[in-house]
Amino acid sequence: MENSTIATFGGGCFWCIEAVIQRLKGVESIQSGFSGGFIKNPPYREVCTGRTGHAEVIQVAFNPDIISYHDLISIFMTSHDPTTLNRQGGDKGTQYRSIVLYHDEKQKETAEKVFQEVQPAYPEPIVTELKPFEVFYQAEDDHQNYYNENRDARYCQVVIDPKIQKLNKMYADKLIG
Repeated sequence: MENSTIATFGGGCFWCIEAVIQRLKGVESIQSGFSGGFIKNPPYREVCTGRTGHAEVIQVAFNPDIISYHDLISIFMTSHDPTTLNRQGGDKGTQYRSIVLYHDEKQKETAEKVFQEVQPAYPEPIVTELKPFEVFYQAEDDHQNYYNENRDARYCQVVIDPKIQKLNKMYADKLIG
């Protein structure tokens, strides 16, 4: 992971975003967790209350020689609904907001550019929050690699499977064999 770059973003339940992004060529590691709030080391049950200020996010180490930050954010922005404030499907609350936490000015500029590029695909304005990364708190072990370890779970079949199918259609050339 010598040439790794870090990206942090969330778009609803971290299980969904993790399942999509981990299928991409160039993604070296991925962790589900929390960021963007004001409580240190929050447990999942506390984040779920919406009172910590944190969003469910993923932190991705990726090789920019294989997948660019631009492509990563483009795929992220088209794998969830960036036009719904504090909600993704049935998941409601600030912890489910669409958010990009940039690690440097170049990531910020790239995210702003991607927001403009994908806006025509949506009838409503994009409301994805864009703010500087401060800290990431890893979620408990049972939230890591959730989709791959729980594919028979109803949530995975109803909510995540359609996202994976969409990914397969839109970005087949970017997927791991």
